[in-house]
Amino acid sequence: MNRHLHKVGTASGVSVPSRTDTLLAVAVAVLGAAVAIAAPGTRPTDPLAIVLLLAASATLPWRRQRPGAVLLLVLVLTVPFHMLDYRHEAASPIALVALATFSASVARVKALVIGLLVVVIVLSIMGVLKEGEISGDHLGAIGWVFFSAVAGQAWRWHAAYVASIIDRAERAERTREEEARRRVAEERVRIARDLHDLLAHSITLIGVQAGVAAHLARQPEPDREVLAAALETIADGCRAARAEVRSTLTVLRDPGEGPDQGAVPGLAGVGDLAESVRGAGVDVLVDVALDADADEAAPAVGVAAYRIVQEALTNVVRHAQASRVTVDAVREGGVLRLTVADDGRGAVAGSPEPADGPGGFGILGMAERARSVGGTLTAEPGKTGGFTVRAVLPLPAPIVPAPSTSEAS
Repeated sequence: MNRHLHKVGTASGVSVPSRTDTLLAVAVAVLGAAVAIAAPGTRPTDPLAIVLLLAASATLPWRRQRPGAVLLLVLVLTVPFHMLDYRHEAASPIALVALATFSASVARVKALVIGLLVVVIVLSIMGVLKEGEISGDHLGAIGWVFFSAVAGQAWRWHAAYVASIIDRAERAERTREEEARRRVAEERVRIARDLHDLLAHSITLIGVQAGVAAHLARQPEPDREVLAAALETIADGCRAARAEVRSTLTVLRDPGEGPDQGAVPGLAGVGDLAESVRGAGVDVLVDVALDADADEAAPAVGVAAYRIVQEALTNVVRHAQASRVTVDAVREGGVLRLTVADDGRGAVAGSPEPADGPGGFGILGMAERARSVGGTLTAEPGKTGGFTVRAVLPLPAPIVPAPSTSEAS
């Protein structure tokens, strides 16, 4: 309830009543005084009655900040008003407003206890005034007291209900914002991974062949065929990189197309990767023992496998100083077991650098690729030297066509 109270702080830190509560207090005071003057009770309305009414009404602006204190002050000021037998209806609204406000600020049991206490006070006053007689005025007064207490509790429940709705809406908004930030972060990581995978392989091979071409160009009588082959490899690498970047940008511009769809050949492209690495002077042996329809049955797994092989071969060319690398891919049960092993320097032999170089993201990207399809990846030095990357990627179960009716018969 307190979060819905309107408080304005002053320089001294004392709360100031709201305009609504102040206007309500003025209205109740004017109405009470008008009723008391226009239709006085058993005792004529005199200055004392007006003072008691105005004093009781003057406490109402603080009814939200101090509901208990306001109710107590109102009772202290209105009980003498009733005891002196002024017009009872003139002061009753003040007490009912104070009681309803207090009931809205406390728990149900406490509101009931206070309501019963007010009933006892009312009955005592009316018992004294009516000399112990029970009349309709008693029942009416008791009914108004309980109505005021119940109205306060109803308002408390309504305020709590509205607060819970607002709280749920705020939590839902925070959840949506967090989800949006998470998706943006994931998309940034995916784009960074894709750009790394797309460019690192081609740029590495282009760098190697450019070094070969530069070395040959410095020779007095360069081997023109080897130089031409190196330059052709550079040109092919540039065209391949441009095509892959264009495909990726097309995917990013078209939200309806999933990542890598139509941009990566899958396991069918491992042979081309091997051929490009052979041009850099590394002997590559490829053994992909899968059905021809493996990529079509699990395109996401084929894309992940292609990227893992691409990054592993890129690391071999850049860091391993290897002369030979083997690429094996075989289906065992419901998984694809992928192995890329080289005979290079690995990450041992006193070198503190990882297999993908200082500050590299290659192994991290390969692990993310494997996890994206529910698989696992390990990258570690080989037992006899070199470096080995192993990935286990789940494959969907092959679909066995149901026998036709004629075959079954």
